[in-house]
Amino acid sequence: MALTGRTALLAAIGSLPVGILAPSWTGMLAVNAPLTLAILCDYAMAAPVRTLQFTRSGDTSVRLGDEADVQLTVTNRSRRRLRAQLRDAWAPSAAQIPARRGLTVPAGERRRVTTTLRPTRRGDRRAERVTVRSYGPLGLAARQGNHEVPWTVRVLPPFASRKHLPSRLARLRELDGRTSVLTRGEGTEFDSLREYVPGDDTRSIDWRATARQTTVAVRTWRPERDRHILIVLDTGRTSAGRVGDVPRLDAAMDAALLLTALASRAGDRVDLLAYDRRLRAQVQGRSASDVLPAVVDALAPLEPELVETDARGLAATALARAPRSSLIVLLTGLDAAPVEEGLLPVLPQLTRRHTVLVASPGDPHIARMAGTRGTIEGVYEAAAATQAQSQRLRTAEQLQRHGVTVVDATPDKLAPALADAYLALKAAGRL
Repeated sequence: MALTGRTALLAAIGSLPVGILAPSWTGMLAVNAPLTLAILCDYAMAAPVRTLQFTRSGDTSVRLGDEADVQLTVTNRSRRRLRAQLRDAWAPSAAQIPARRGLTVPAGERRRVTTTLRPTRRGDRRAERVTVRSYGPLGLAARQGNHEVPWTVRVLPPFASRKHLPSRLARLRELDGRTSVLTRGEGTEFDSLREYVPGDDTRSIDWRATARQTTVAVRTWRPERDRHILIVLDTGRTSAGRVGDVPRLDAAMDAALLLTALASRAGDRVDLLAYDRRLRAQVQGRSASDVLPAVVDALAPLEPELVETDARGLAATALARAPRSSLIVLLTGLDAAPVEEGLLPVLPQLTRRHTVLVASPGDPHIARMAGTRGTIEGVYEAAAATQAQSQRLRTAEQLQRHGVTVVDATPDKLAPALADAYLALKAAGRL
């Protein structure tokens, strides 16, 4: 190997294990004593890697799409100055920046470096190891070693639908009697008396209160609070399919988060479970202030399982956790076979004691295909899309005949549509 300068020498030596020289260098160094001595001295003067100490601090959670900063503190306990290249390795989906960096730490001192993570997937992202290559003063030789410095950053669902929360809360305040729009239904409770105005339901007139005063008094009503809502996520194989740009499970999670935030503000109790053939996640018995963070944390590591969902097991698990007269919100697919063979036979067990709502994210690509025209391929695509839409509609009608409320919307519209369905049930007195 020809020596072409310090850069080539650094590249050759730096690529070797600690303290080892390539055989091709052996002969040259044997006849070049000054170079051999310089390399050995440089290696001897490089700060040791094994005595370095590492500690981490920083973010432990981040929403998908945001950035997290994790600090790594390097303490040089040796008597030699550390001149090093440092690689803080994370899982590829953590997308750390930068991957490598230069670092200088005087003897007996410490330095802190920051790694920025831009995760591309939900779940727990763990640090793999820290690799340090410590160079001597001349940069001719280096020591290298690895250190395990554990740290975990939990990547939470992005909760993109939170932008819809203010408008739904405004509608909730109307239902709750805090504005002039008041409703009455069999699931409402008495709120207060006020003076009759034209257009009021005459059934709301309180005749005893009217007899005690000179004006006609009517009762106002508000939806009952402290109702129980159980959100059930189907994590079976159908949840792994992509609808638009996201997996079906992620779209269902976003809808579940908006419903949790809205229902907890309404004073209702919200529980959650994720199920396919066994229980994958559960949130139960949390207060209104704690339930949303608990649901976000439980959903973060959840992934679809490529198994057929056990509908009987799902129904039994839901019934065991839902007190009588609850609202069970099932986030699943509307594919004909899984619904007809799995869900429909167990629906009577659920609808006998509870109000059931089924929400499903649809594929926006099918809607675009249905409008395709102008070419033979386009006509075939439109026919296939129309057939898929008709089959989906028939499945929804089957569920509705069993008394189930069905929400079928594209991923970007599923969360607000589910929130609207919840508010409609409250307004109708069914919750």
